[in-house]
Amino acid sequence: MTIAERYADPAATLDLVNDVLAVQLAHRSVRRFLPDPVTDDTLHAIIAAAQSAPTSSNLQPWSVIAVRDPARRSRLATLAGNQGFIARAPLFLVWIADLGRAHRIAARNDATLRATDYLETTIIGFVDTALAAQNAVVAAESLGLGTVFVGGIRNNPLEVATELGLPDHTVATFGLAIGTPDPTESAGIKPRLPQRAVLHHETYDADAADSHLPAYDEALAAYNRRHGLDGDWSSRVLARLAGVESLHGREELRAHLRARGLPSR
Repeated sequence: MTIAERYADPAATLDLVNDVLAVQLAHRSVRRFLPDPVTDDTLHAIIAAAQSAPTSSNLQPWSVIAVRDPARRSRLATLAGNQGFIARAPLFLVWIADLGRAHRIAARNDATLRATDYLETTIIGFVDTALAAQNAVVAAESLGLGTVFVGGIRNNPLEVATELGLPDHTVATFGLAIGTPDPTESAGIKPRLPQRAVLHHETYDADAADSHLPAYDEALAAYNRRHGLDGDWSSRVLARLAGVESLHGREELRAHLRARGLPSR
C-alpha cells in the first residue's frame, strides 16, 4: 500500500520496488520520539552513508555536528523557532556548509581563494550538504529510525554559529532530528503531487502539469483532516509564501552569510 499512500491513489502501482525504494517510499516526518538513544555505531553508519553522496569536484564542502547534550538541544530548539521536538529527540544533527576547511588549506599553503566569494560556490556548499543529509535520512530510516529536517536552524544563524563554535566561512544550513519514532504520533505517509504534475518530457508543459493540482488539493486536504489539520496544498503554499514574515528572520540570510565569511556575490 505504500505507493498508493504516497500518491493517495488506491490504483497507483510501481513495477520496480526493492528494499531501498521501499524505505524511500515509506518516508514521513517524525516529530515525536521515544527516549531510546542513538548509538555511536548507528551514528557512524549514518555519516558513512552521508559521505557516500555525490559531491561537486570532490570538494566535500560540508561538516556535521552531532548534538546529544540536552541543554544544547534545548537552546537550539529555541533558536530554531521554539520547536520542542528538537529538545526531545535523542540526536540532533546540524549540517554545516563548510568552506572553512578550504580556507584553512589555503592558509597552510599560502594560497589565495577567490572563487569562494561567489554565489556559485555557496550554492555548491548548500547543495552538497543537502545531498549528504538526504543520504543520512535514508540510512537512518533503513535502520528503523525516524527523522525530520529543521529549516528553522536558519532563523538565527549567527547565534547558532556561536552556540556550535563554528569557524569562519561556515554556516548551519539545517538540522536533522533523529530517534526511534513514538508509535502514538498521529502521522502517516503524506501524499505528494502526482507524477504528472512534476514530471515533464523533453520540455516543460505548465498547463498539463497544473491540471492535476485540484485533485491533489482534495487528496491533501483529506489527509490533513485525518490528522487534525486543515487546508489544502495550494492554500498552504500561498500562506507560506505570502509575506516576508513567514521567513522568520531568514530574509536577512544574505547579510548573515556575509557575516559568516560567505559573501556570495
